[in-house]
Amino acid sequence: MGTEKIINNNFMVINNKEKSLINFKKAQGSISKVIEMTENGEYCINIMQQNLAVIGLLRSAHEMLMENHLNSCFKSAMASKNEKKKKEMTDEILKVTKLFNK
Repeated sequence: MGTEKIINNNFMVINNKEKSLINFKKAQGSISKVIEMTENGEYCINIMQQNLAVIGLLRSAHEMLMENHLNSCFKSAMASKNEKKKKEMTDEILKVTKLFNK
């Protein structure tokens, strides 16, 4: 049973990383579209809507990466007896969360 949990966690991490990569690639394509729309002088609202789609893709990718990190690296560090590593990992999460919420 313990092995199944590890396999399932690894699958979730791989699956979420693949999904986040898909979102990054979609965002990359959408950014090109935003640039093109801006260069062509398209209607501002249309550009803003496309820009919001990019932001949504990037936020989603970030959330998937955070979930992966919490379920793998962070969980591992918290299970260890290394207090320095626990503090470093906690500080990293707080730093990234603050940046995300700006």
